[in-house]
Amino acid sequence: MIDPQAHLGFVAPDVPPSDVFDRCVRCGLCLPTCPTYVETLVETSGPRGRIALIKAVAEERLDLTSPGFVHQMSECLDCRACEAVCPSGVEYGKILEPARTQIVRAQAPVRTWWARLARAVLIGGLFGKLGWMRAAARALKLYQRSGLRDLVRRSGILRALGLQDVEAMAPRISDRFFIPRGQHFAPSAQPRATAFLHAGCIMHVAFAEWNEATVRVLNAAGVEVVVPRDQGCCGAITIHAGEMPRGRELAKRNIAAFERSDADVYVINAAGCGSALKEYGHLLHDDPAWADRAIAFSAKVRDVTEYVDEMGLPPEALGPLRGIVTYQDACHLAHAQRITAPPRRLLEAIPGLEIREMAESSLCCGSAGIYNVTQPEMAQRLQRRKVDRVLEVAPTIVATANPGCALQIRNGLDRAGGAGIAVKHVIELLDESLAAGRRPA
Repeated sequence: MIDPQAHLGFVAPDVPPSDVFDRCVRCGLCLPTCPTYVETLVETSGPRGRIALIKAVAEERLDLTSPGFVHQMSECLDCRACEAVCPSGVEYGKILEPARTQIVRAQAPVRTWWARLARAVLIGGLFGKLGWMRAAARALKLYQRSGLRDLVRRSGILRALGLQDVEAMAPRISDRFFIPRGQHFAPSAQPRATAFLHAGCIMHVAFAEWNEATVRVLNAAGVEVVVPRDQGCCGAITIHAGEMPRGRELAKRNIAAFERSDADVYVINAAGCGSALKEYGHLLHDDPAWADRAIAFSAKVRDVTEYVDEMGLPPEALGPLRGIVTYQDACHLAHAQRITAPPRRLLEAIPGLEIREMAESSLCCGSAGIYNVTQPEMAQRLQRRKVDRVLEVAPTIVATANPGCALQIRNGLDRAGGAGIAVKHVIELLDESLAAGRRPA
């Protein structure tokens, strides 16, 4: 049986379980926004169908570990698109994540030793300890740069093991890592504010250039940047994988680091991480020692596009760039955080860029953390759909605000013959524009 208030309550700790489920009035307005429903047209692959399944388990009419139920909880991308359009205010993610947590708990006694080991290494190790992440990144970097990758690909062993798609999705490790060491980056003039920069787990080894660009753009906006050494993973992938207790511990670590930093805001340049950080107040609502601290913390979290748009950049500092840009809405920025206008305003502020909107910009690309590894068939269907929408507007650049989206779209474009189209973070383009503005006329 699902306890809808175990580990993570829904709307509030005192909301009766029946109210949580019955808030969905089955109007169907969510269905056209749900990526898996749009692809399958199957009722149980949509939000209201999944809520009905969760309710059936809670009422003991369906077993928690039944294959169909487990499949639907896994097939959902947790993209939150349904939340953004729901007239009844159903907080779907806060129903789905406890269901996944309890599935993981129920499966634990029958999980094989190697499956337990894999979860411990991946969830508890790589995402729990940044040192482990850096060690793994160095090994992957050696594989990518030494010629070993080409040899392995030619050997056919990846195809024989069914790992060719997983290997192709691996991010290119950055030339240098952006390791949090307590750095301070001051703007040229008196700082207007101080921002704690979240370096991320995968971000600081595979997207270090995004962090470096973020520092330069924030400095240009008059913001001092601090990068405390005692920060860690936001916990998003851990929570999505049903490991709620581990996610709560990671949250406490980041809250404590922010409190010690004396920063005004906690800035994040990865949409999925930002969504998780903004929900710490809910994640820790039933912990008396942390609830108030978590609420205060979440109120200070800002996506970098949201914050730069708020602080503003000197228009005269932005130099011209040439290109046709289409913007891909990251799900956890557009739906979970409801931020869609700021990134577009920032792109429109760059002289010389032509902005072309793609169709279905806010429909999930199929990345969703590690979804493209755990649900490869659906992830590839959504990837193809997204790439088709990109190619329709014939851009030279796809701009986004999340690393998972960047990897998924880059891989999809390479498959579709769009290797000449660049995929960049909005902040990277702002950084390039600032650099162009500093060049002599």
